[in-house]
Amino acid sequence: MSSTRSISWRSTRLQLSALMILSCAGCGQKVLSQSPARPPEVEVASVVQKDVPIYSEWVGTLQGYVNAQIQPQVTGYVIKQNYREGTLVHKDDVLFEIDPRPFQAALDLAKAQLAQAEAQLGAAALNVKRDIPEAQAKAIPQSQLDNDTQAKLAAQAAVEAGQAAVEQAQLNLGYTQVRSLIDGIAGIAQVQVGNLVSATAVLTSVSQINPIKAYFPISSVEYLKIAGRVGTVGLFSSSTPIPLDLILSNGETYRSKGRILFADRQMDSQTGTIEIVGAFPNPGNILRPGQTGRIRAVTELKRGALLVPQRAVSELQGGYQLAVLGPGNKIAVRTVQVGEQVGSMWIINQGLSLGEQVVAEGTQSIREGMVVTPKPYTPPSEGN
Repeated sequence: MSSTRSISWRSTRLQLSALMILSCAGCGQKVLSQSPARPPEVEVASVVQKDVPIYSEWVGTLQGYVNAQIQPQVTGYVIKQNYREGTLVHKDDVLFEIDPRPFQAALDLAKAQLAQAEAQLGAAALNVKRDIPEAQAKAIPQSQLDNDTQAKLAAQAAVEAGQAAVEQAQLNLGYTQVRSLIDGIAGIAQVQVGNLVSATAVLTSVSQINPIKAYFPISSVEYLKIAGRVGTVGLFSSSTPIPLDLILSNGETYRSKGRILFADRQMDSQTGTIEIVGAFPNPGNILRPGQTGRIRAVTELKRGALLVPQRAVSELQGGYQLAVLGPGNKIAVRTVQVGEQVGSMWIINQGLSLGEQVVAEGTQSIREGMVVTPKPYTPPSEGN
């Protein structure tokens, strides 16, 4: 009987111990679940203030500094091409030859006609010389002297006309050698040997390409901004010319800086733009007419601009926001007015003060009023 009572007591003690263990385990879980969560880590950057040059870009087209269309001045058959296409030619180099034989014959005829007119003038001069004393002696009527005098004047006019005809024939003969008007690169021939050409035909083109011109249109708003407003860069100033950068179609920046030559005299009423012409050195003839690229220049200098990393700026429904680190590492979401983007930075025009810090990494995991654990922002390496 006593043994049965002892077994029952041990069983009760075991059950009580098990309940106490389970109860303690539950208490531990409750303590763990109620421990405060660690504030999320974010990277913060300080607001930077400095003078920032503002660049503008426009699409430009390259053209020769001087372009000459080579056209014949006489009609005839092309018998020779004297230049190699795409090479440098000099002023007065003979590029094409036109069959000179018809023009040589015309010159010979003009010379013969001039000689005939000179002979007639000599005979008329002799008649006048003979008639003067005879008319004075009343040996011949005065009308004969008058007629011979008029004949002499007509012969003199014929000689002058003959001289002009010879000069014109000589010019036409010289025009059979079609020469370059300028130094430059000669283009592809538009005619072949054997073609009949006239004064309206274009045989080829020659362009002076060192330096080379760049044409680019800018809007009337941009023109007024950079031409007349206080604080902007004098893009059209001749005393302190602003250098131009040329970004080629492969993305590379051309090694030599350019300069503004002039602005067109009027706006294009259809496009609302004005044509600007610049020039770039081109010693190796790398740049060619017809190439396109982007023209870039400093058009404004913002003094004391406030900048933050672009990663810190969030766009929401057409507005822009920043997460600003406040006292106690508490986040304040603030609406700001942004300006231009400069490299990896963004100018903030309104809504931010120098000395404040903004969240540059980790903005997705925070909200208004949240406490965070800040650490310095590490900008991404170049190319990332």
